[in-house]
Order: sequence, then structure tokens, then C-alpha cells
Amino acid sequence: MPTRERLTEKLVRDAIPAEGRDYQIFDDDIRGFAVCIYRGGGRAFTFDYRVAGRQRRMTFGRWPEWTVTAARDRARALRREVDLGGDPLGERDQIREAARVNDLIDRYLKEHCVRLAPTNASDQKSMMMKLVAPHWGKKLVTEITKADVEKLLAKVAEGRARPHKEKPNNRARKLQPARPTPVRANRLGEALRKMFNLAVEWEMRADNPASSFYRRIENARERFLTKEEIDRLAKALESDEDQRAAGIIRMCLLTGARVGEVRQSRFEQFNLELGVWAKPAATTKQRKVHRVPISDEVAAIVRQRQLLVPKGNPWLFPGDVPGQPVKEIRRFWRRMQATAEIGDARIHDLRHTFASLLVSGGASLEMISKLLGHTQMQTTQRYAHLLDAPLRAGLDAVASAVRPRLKVVHDQDADRKSA
Repeated sequence: MPTRERLTEKLVRDAIPAEGRDYQIFDDDIRGFAVCIYRGGGRAFTFDYRVAGRQRRMTFGRWPEWTVTAARDRARALRREVDLGGDPLGERDQIREAARVNDLIDRYLKEHCVRLAPTNASDQKSMMMKLVAPHWGKKLVTEITKADVEKLLAKVAEGRARPHKEKPNNRARKLQPARPTPVRANRLGEALRKMFNLAVEWEMRADNPASSFYRRIENARERFLTKEEIDRLAKALESDEDQRAAGIIRMCLLTGARVGEVRQSRFEQFNLELGVWAKPAATTKQRKVHRVPISDEVAAIVRQRQLLVPKGNPWLFPGDVPGQPVKEIRRFWRRMQATAEIGDARIHDLRHTFASLLVSGGASLEMISKLLGHTQMQTTQRYAHLLDAPLRAGLDAVASAVRPRLKVVHDQDADRKSA
């Protein structure tokens, strides 16, 4: 039979530890309330109860941090909870076993991000591990609120100081001031919205705290090469000794393709008789096969590469590593920026330039969307303002047709004198 007597401060303090075992002294007032005397001399308050035929013991406070009076009040509350059908330990176990944000991130990366394009998957993994996990990783998934989401996105939008290397010596590194990064905050918000949608689907929580996050204004970059800049770039490409990289840049400008699509292009993708380039899903951003017509100039580049590339090599632009295409041409592009005096232009701006040339040639937004491989029409809408010039020319033509013609008015007195 367990020892039962009214627990007091004196009783708990004077209790002598037993050698080689722990023992309990139960309170004679509250059923299940006891103090456990450990063999090492420590003391803690416990509560024993039975639920669904299972005997359970809950340790809820150590003495002397908890006084007997405080422990008695807690035991009385636990007794009421059990009598009403509750299971205090069960609730604690549920909280302990509940998914943390780190668990959600791991599952999101393993089950969702593996289906994304490699670049997108890598970017999302970077955001989750560097921006989300340090702030929320140990929190329960159910603890994240809309306020938490907005606070995190606001912090990301503010930007952070970035190390800048002014000299080759690493000790000369300095911090640039923080620059706002609203686009990064929007991309993180989209990723969080998707992740918590999956959390609802996986029954980790009932709602999505990122479903309606505040989207910051994005000013899309609009850099188009002028006719003079295109001429200077063409001359720089022609005079440079690295004609392999020059061919990549030419194809980017002539097709509007992304540089990764051009770098990884294979001879088998081009049908020169039909004038078609079938980009495989593995290299396109939309993860779908993208068939586009090519011009005679592009076909000429392909034929030239067929003569230069050793037979049996499938890559249009083979790299220095055997069996691999060209990996990157950033150094070459920096040289072209300096030679052609287009220092603020990126390689991706060649894609925008291609679209602007199409618009000036009378192409519709739908045609541009198909040529660039846009999956959403709103992406192509960024070029809509370029249509103003041909539209304005049409308006001028209409105006000239309906404009009243001027009449010549003769001075009769002057006519008489001259006669």
C-alpha cells in the first residue's frame, strides 16, 4: 500500500531518500497527488491517474521551485480535468509530437520541390533554409499566424547589408548598406503560401496564414538595346576570338531564348528543313516541350556549328569538360559589355530586345507569347506599351485622312491691280 498523508512543506523537506530506489508519498486529500522522493535526493510533485484503463503518471513541478500549496492547486485542477474525461499527458504528448516548421520544410522540399525546375527548387530551398528556418524552425506549424508571416516578409523586404569586396585581399571586405528587396519578399510569400496549402492538405493545420500576404510593388526591369547598341554588340561579337560564346549570344538575340536553353541545345533539336527548334522540357522554364520557328540566320549558325563541332558530339556548344555543354559565359559577357559600351545590359535583356523588335515589326502579344514560351499572358503584357508606336502611326494615318484641307483665299483687289 502506498504511503498516504497530508503533504506539507515540512514533510517534503524532511523526507529521507531510500537507497537504490525512488518512492512516492501520496496526499490523503487529492486522489493521485504525490511527491516523489528520488534516490539522489531530488523531489518532484506528480499526479497519477487512469484513463481508458491505462495507468499514467504526470510529473509537473520540482520542489522547492514549486511550493506544496502551488502543487496542490495544480493537482486539484488536473483532478477536475481527468474527472471530466481529459488526458493531461495525452495533450502534452500531442504537443511534443506535433509537427514543427522544420518538419514541414523538410517534407515540402522532399515532396514538392523535387518536382520543380532545378533552379527554382534550389532557390526555394535557399529561402526556406536561410530565411524561414532560423526564425520559425522550432515553432509548431499550428503556431504560425498571419502576423508572423507579415513580420517575416517585412524583414525580408527591408533587405540586409551585403559584403562588398573592393580589393582582392579578403581583409578589405566592407559592408554595403541594406538595399530593399521587395521582389524577394514576394517570392518568399508565394513559396510560404504553397507550403502552408500543402500543410493543410497534409492535415498539419486547418488554415493557411500566408493565403493573403501583402504583395509589394514590383518594378519590372525594362532594358532594351537600341539599334546603335545592337550594331556595336554585333561588331564586338564578330571581332572577339571566342566565337563559341559569341554564337550563344547571337542565338539569344535572334531567338529570344534563355541563355540556359541555348547553352544546352543539341543538334538533334533542330530541323533545318522545316526551320524549327524543339526545346525539350528539361531545359525550358515552363517544363514543357517548346517548338519555335527559327530564322535563316539561326539555321546558318547551326550549320556552322555542325562544321566546327567534332562528329559524335551532340552539343551545339560543347564545353571544356568532355561530354558537357558550355557551363557559363559571364566573363565573356562582361567583355562584351565593355567593348560594346552596354555596361548596364544583362544577357537576359537580349530576350526583352527580341520581343521589342517583334513588336516594332507588327507582331501581336499572342505571337510574342508563343515565341517566348510564356505560360501566362500577364507575363507578355509587360511589352504591351511598345505597341503604342504602331498604334499611334495608325491614328496619324486616320487623322490625315479626315483632316480638312486648307483652301486658298484670293484677294480680289490685289488680283485687279496685278491684272
